[in-house]
Amino acid sequence: MTWDVRMRNNMFRRLPVEQATGRLYGGRHRLRVVYRTRDLIVLGLGVMIGSGIFKISGEQAAATAGPSVIVSFLIAGGVCLLAALSYAELSSIVPVAGSAYSFSYVAFGEIWAWVVGWALVLELLLAASVVARAWSLYAAQALADFAVPVPSWLAGVIGQEKGFDLFAFGILVLLIAMLATGSRMSLRSLWFMVLAKLIVIGLVVATGLKFFHAGNLTPFVPPARPAPDGATTVLDALLGAVTGSKPEVFGIWGVFAAAPAIAFAYIGFDLIATASEETDDAPRKVPRGMLTSLAIAVVLYVAVAVAMVGMVSTDRLDPAKPLLATAFGLVGADSMGKIIDIGAVLALTTVILVVLISLTRVVFSMSRDGLLPRPIAGMSRFRVPSRATLVAGGAAVVMSQSVNVLTLEQMVVIGTLFAFLFVSAGVLALRRDRPDLHRPFRVPAAPVTAVATILATGWLMLNLKVQTWGYFTVWMAAGIAIYLVYGRRKSQMKLLLDAPAAGRPAAARTDAPPPGVAPPGVVPLDVSSTGPFAGSAPGGGFPAPPFDPYRAGPRPNVPAPESPYPTGRYSVGRRPSGQNAPDPYEHGPYEREPYEREPYEREPYERRPYVPGVPGQGRSAREDAADGPADPYALDPGVPDPFASGPHEEPPYPGGRHRR
Repeated sequence: MTWDVRMRNNMFRRLPVEQATGRLYGGRHRLRVVYRTRDLIVLGLGVMIGSGIFKISGEQAAATAGPSVIVSFLIAGGVCLLAALSYAELSSIVPVAGSAYSFSYVAFGEIWAWVVGWALVLELLLAASVVARAWSLYAAQALADFAVPVPSWLAGVIGQEKGFDLFAFGILVLLIAMLATGSRMSLRSLWFMVLAKLIVIGLVVATGLKFFHAGNLTPFVPPARPAPDGATTVLDALLGAVTGSKPEVFGIWGVFAAAPAIAFAYIGFDLIATASEETDDAPRKVPRGMLTSLAIAVVLYVAVAVAMVGMVSTDRLDPAKPLLATAFGLVGADSMGKIIDIGAVLALTTVILVVLISLTRVVFSMSRDGLLPRPIAGMSRFRVPSRATLVAGGAAVVMSQSVNVLTLEQMVVIGTLFAFLFVSAGVLALRRDRPDLHRPFRVPAAPVTAVATILATGWLMLNLKVQTWGYFTVWMAAGIAIYLVYGRRKSQMKLLLDAPAAGRPAAARTDAPPPGVAPPGVVPLDVSSTGPFAGSAPGGGFPAPPFDPYRAGPRPNVPAPESPYPTGRYSVGRRPSGQNAPDPYEHGPYEREPYEREPYEREPYERRPYVPGVPGQGRSAREDAADGPADPYALDPGVPDPFASGPHEEPPYPGGRHRR
């Protein structure tokens, strides 16, 4: 069944899996392969472990859950693990750079793919801008903690929450330039920074456990109390409208209420899927790297939370101050504050780097499909999508300098959770529609797991602010308008399906001729002839052979179909780089050797004397040679015939089976 029958050429047209991973789509062979499993783990840790690891446990413990924030970390980690299982299965089926965007294109259709891709652009664009601002704040704080003098003209343009900020601008420009000139340099830098911040986290956990006191964990679940006045979440509004209750903090409800904010810290494992086209053996290594990095991140976050709440009672913490540094100050370990500053700056640098990588890959994939201007998907001489890097990075720079992005952190969360919903539903859709697909990784108990992921993700989304939902609705409405105006008309799938049928491979159809009528291209026989040449063709000659529709060779009057894959990695005479390879069987120019005639030496003509009983009398040696070689079985005088009857001795066998 071809895609002409299966798909309608409208906004719900689906991208076939075979085309998503094939040459016509661009597939895995458009980007340079640079990542291995350990690189993917570092990539995940680079984005999941940011500055939040040093503050989110203290914030949620002091304001929402108390010591039971440890359980909140486990709940949020479990929800993210469910979503990671769905990402792992779809990444093993469609290992391309678009991540959730490409998964939705295959599972649901183009309009839904655009919606998910537009949500990913929101998530990553805002994340890069927000983290760049946070990097500037931590860098300025580190300079102050280390007593580094800052000129007055510089102090007014660094560490700013809004307006122009030199540090935020500089870090974005530096990382964009690094990515636009190749991934190897950025990968080495990422390894160094991730290892450095893991060392810092290890020091924080070890020092915190040194001051651990079990009494600080009681009561583990503090009694519930009314939540302070603030922004209302969608769930609070719904419960208030139905039951008339008011939101609470602490208690059992506080344990679950802290989970959505903590889930924000784990967001980033999904970005590993955007590196699929640049990963060797991606269907197996991407799921492995994704799940491993998430498990390590959960362990590290829980370890920091245990050290934090066990070191100082949550009643002594002020949510408005840097909580981890304050906690170390309360136990007399003031020097740890400087180490935390260094770790936060390194952590945020890796987050910006990985977010920019993922943003450029999503924009690259959407442009390659024609939903964004296709020239953006061009590859540079560094074999990286430099145009997409410059366009996406430039948008992040502009947003970070012109919008108060620190007030829009939850927009990053809602964009990610929206993608989680479609990825989990995509597992169910492809299990139903394409059970034949090879799945190197399979979600265990897929229906139950996928449904549980959808419900848990929806619950996390309901815990976001009503204002966040309003902003998200405006953003998505703008995205749908862009698709209807531009993407719907420029889609590569639309152009491919609109192409004439002759441009696509199709089986040639031949109808069987009626009885008594010769097939086309066959000369009818002259049955009126008689004699030995009865049935000869008109005009004489032998009869034409009957038409065999299964014979090799071209069919009469039917042009051979053109191959849709004229080039590619697996084409004959093509290198992996796409250049023509030399034909090992191609002959070079024929060089004719000079013909040299050897001098002819004529032997003298001598008649041999006549000897009675000897053959060849009166003839020359040349005449004997002209008659051919002598009979090898002729008897010499005095030699007995070995083939004669009677007893005789068989000569010894001079060699073995393979004698020469």
